[in-house]
This record gives sequence, structure tokens and C-alpha cells, in this order.
Amino acid sequence: MRNPIMEFSQVSQCLLCHDAPCTKVCPRVDPARILRAIRFENDLGAAMLLPDDDICSTCGSVCVTACPTKTPIPEILSVLREHATQMEEAPCAESVDLSCEICGVPLENPFLLSSSVVASNYEMCARAFEMGWAGVAYKTICLMDIHETSPRFSAMKGRDGAFYGFKNIEQLSPHKLEEDLAVFTRLKQNYPSKVLVVSIMGRDEQEWAYLAETATKAGADVIECNFSCPNMEEKDVGVDVGQDPEAVRRYTAAVRRATHLPVLAKMTPNLADMRPAARAAIEAGANGIAAINTLKSITNVNLDTYVTAPSVRGRSSVGGYSGAAVKPIALRFMADLGADPALKDAHLSGMGGIETWRDAVEFLLLGAGSLQVTTAVMQYGYRIIDDLLSGLRIYMAQRGYDRISQMVGAAVENVVDLDDLERDTIVYPRFRRDRCVGCGRCYLSCRDGGHQALRFDEERRQPVLIPQNCVGCHLCLLVCPQNAISSSRKRMRHRPYTKALSRSETGAGTSEAALCRAFLILQTLRIKPTTCCWASRLMPFGAMNVWVSLRMMQIFKLLQTRLNLLR
Repeated sequence: MRNPIMEFSQVSQCLLCHDAPCTKVCPRVDPARILRAIRFENDLGAAMLLPDDDICSTCGSVCVTACPTKTPIPEILSVLREHATQMEEAPCAESVDLSCEICGVPLENPFLLSSSVVASNYEMCARAFEMGWAGVAYKTICLMDIHETSPRFSAMKGRDGAFYGFKNIEQLSPHKLEEDLAVFTRLKQNYPSKVLVVSIMGRDEQEWAYLAETATKAGADVIECNFSCPNMEEKDVGVDVGQDPEAVRRYTAAVRRATHLPVLAKMTPNLADMRPAARAAIEAGANGIAAINTLKSITNVNLDTYVTAPSVRGRSSVGGYSGAAVKPIALRFMADLGADPALKDAHLSGMGGIETWRDAVEFLLLGAGSLQVTTAVMQYGYRIIDDLLSGLRIYMAQRGYDRISQMVGAAVENVVDLDDLERDTIVYPRFRRDRCVGCGRCYLSCRDGGHQALRFDEERRQPVLIPQNCVGCHLCLLVCPQNAISSSRKRMRHRPYTKALSRSETGAGTSEAALCRAFLILQTLRIKPTTCCWASRLMPFGAMNVWVSLRMMQIFKLLQTRLNLLR
């Protein structure tokens, strides 16, 4: 659960300045660093940066005077200090080991820059290494002539100005191949402990093999096959390959023959099911899967010019979408890959909307063994690594994890098919009257977008639950701006899954034919008869008797035995 400091709206006033004036004038505290930790959901990490004494009460608020937006920094730090006593203490967070690996290659921590503009020359990669990133996936190299557009980015922004979705129509490395190869050699000479993943893209098997071979000689630690870029000027490359499992298999095999290094296949989310292509890559010799690349998108249309963004001399195109908005989609694909028995020995490198340590943990829990980041870096810079590492370390200490590997995939088994979800329990909302301000947002949403399970007491200005109408959807909980609604009581209810059988089919004289029909309904609905009471779901309440229940159970077991013999 988020700490109340995270709801402190004044935090959003902070611009996250590069050369923060507030820190320059403060003699003992780095307020910019603390505010940044709060912004990236590292509440406890922010609290640990506070001094023992409350110096803000006597300093005269020089930090506010220096701040371009006059953010009330002393007030924010006071609230943080107040809530710090309520926060769960992190036991020996610094002793947590964040080291892991990517396809067998050791990593200092799980965080890498993903293949993009954020890792596209020596100076950028070197700076990222020095700030704490464990590795980089260098911007994809190729043998094609790359011609980029201007502009080539657009964004979807929230009210605080931060973008939650980012569109790009950029392609691959614009440098000559020899220039990038020289960068690889120099990086490995100067930063031997850091991991260099070289992303490649070819147009045929010969190009894929040549690029893999030359990258290997230049010092790469891992080869990443870009089967997923959606922005390519040329056809039959990038995402076109990733949508064709046989093409993935063929090109992965060519790369496998050309290098002894571990091979990652970077997959596209622009398909219904990523697993066939991922399996093809692993069968052809890849050691792991990287996912996801960007989603094909159109972010907006200018209502005056009728041109989508970014506008390139009055025209635009579909482009790759990334950022926080794609994280749910990325997590879905990660769960698919993590649960696939055919990929159980494959390394998964997760990406897609990672901005905070919480995002990182979600990917790890769904099977990712390493993590790659781009869009958050483009918006906030390499410095986000500070809170990614700090927040992850604190979380692991609190949960008793000593190593990254202990938490990888821990949540996969909890993602089940829809027909395996329990559907007889209603979880009612619980209303926190001490937090409710009487806005009525929950009432409006339930009335107009839910099940009319709330009435609004105008005299007390409070919502009132109508239990007989409530289905436990929790729309009210989600729309409440004050976090005044939570989950509470549960109740069981009888839920008829199909139309009732006739009375003649439910009595003591029930024929085996009727029971078999009930069996077929069960099979169609995938209802698992693990108890005698399951059959009541198909019958009018009270129509069943013990004999019928037992008889149907016998028939079910008999038919299942026969089906197994036939198989």
C-alpha cells in the first residue's frame, strides 16, 4: 500500500530539475534527491535521506525561495518525517545482493538500457555505466542506409506534464557499422565488468550471420536479434519478421551458427500470441527472449490540420508506442512467456513501461530475469537508476529475499485462465468515513457505469451501499479520489450457470441419459465436480438429492476413465 506522502499533491509541483536550485542553497539536505525519491515511489528511501533533526523548521525556507515553482519543500519534508515513523523499516537493505545474470552473463544488478537512442554512442553508455546501470543493449546495428525523419517523437501527457505514452518513428543506428564496432571495443576495454548487449538486424541470413560475427569480434557479451522494430522504412524486416515464426527460426539459426555468444530474440507485441515466435527462436538456438518492443500506434490527430503526430511536412505514419501506458500489455506477454513449459529454461528480459522500482518488481515476479528501460530515461535521465536500485533493495529486504533469482516468476502461477477463476464470492466495498469528503464520485460511477448499488445520502453527504444490488465489481473503489474505499466483507451466493433441467430430470428416477446430458453441460462449461454440491449449480435450488449427486459423480468418473482410455 502506498504511503500517504504519495498522495501529497504538492510533490507534483517539483520539476525534477537537473541542477536543482533548492539543493544548492540548502546547507545540510539534498531536497531535490528526496523529492525525486518520492516521485519514483521510493518513500522509505526518501525517509532515509532525512537528517536526524528537523532543520527545515529554522532555515527560513531558502529552498522555496530558490525553487522556480515555489514548491513547499519544508512542508513536504515535514509530512514525510511525520509518516516515516509509520513506515515499515527495511532490515539491512544494503546487504541485499542485486547481482543476477542475463543468459548466463553476470550482471551487477538487473537494470540495462534497452536498445534505443538512450544507448547510441560511447559517451552515453559510459555515463550510464558510471551512474550505476549494469549494462546496455546498444541501438540496433545493421547494413542498411538509415534516413530518419524530423520530428520523430510525440507523447501523451498527464495533467502534471509527464508523459504516460510515447510514440516514436525512429529506426536503427544511423552510424556506419565500423563506427559502432569501434564503440563496442572501447566500451569493453574501459568497462569490462559492464554487460554489452549488441542488437542486430539483417535482411537475409547472410546479413544476420555477418552482423553477429562482427559484433562478437568487437567485444559483445550478448547478441540481441531485433525481430520487432515497427518503424522500418524497408519491408520484410523488423516487426514483419517477428510476426512470422518460421522467419524467426531461420534468422535465429543463422545467428546461432555465426556466434558462440548467448542470443536474445527481441519479440514484437504486435500479434495476438507471442509464444509461437518465441518457441521458434528457442528451438533455433536462442538462449532467451526480450519483450516487449513497441506497439504500433497513432497517438492523436490535429483537429486543424488533420495530421497525426509527429507531423513531418504535413504527413505522419504509424509508429511505436511505449511508456507507462504499455506496461499492462508487456506484463501480459511476460506472464504468457513465464508460464510456457517450452520456455522454462529460456532467460526472459523484460521491458515495456518500467519507470519505478515497483514496475521492475512486477516484471521480475512474472518471470523476467533482467530488465531493460528506455522511455523513462528519455523523460527523466539516467539518474532514475538511483531509486530503481534503492527501492528494489528495500523491497527485497522487507520480503526476506537475498537474491533476485528467489523472486523471479513468483507470481506466474497466480495468473490462470478465466474459466479457472472462482465466481461465487462477492467482495463488498468498505467505506472509510474518516476519509470520505462527500464528493459522490463513487455514486455517479455506480449509477451510470455500474450496478446502481449505491445511493447518496444528501443530508450526510455520504454514499450508502445497497447490498442486494452490489456485485463486488469495485468500480467505486477505483474512482474514489480520496482512497476512502477498500475491500471488506465477503458473501457466498448461489449462481445458476445454465438453465435448469426439467423436474423429471432431477428426481430420484433420473435417467442416466439425463445425467449424461448434465455431464456434457459440465464439460462445456468446464465446471470441475470436486464435491457433491457442484451439481446444484445446474438444478433449481433444493431439487437435488444425495442419490442424484452420487450417481452423477459415478457417471462422471466412468466417462472420464473411458475418455482417458480413448486418448
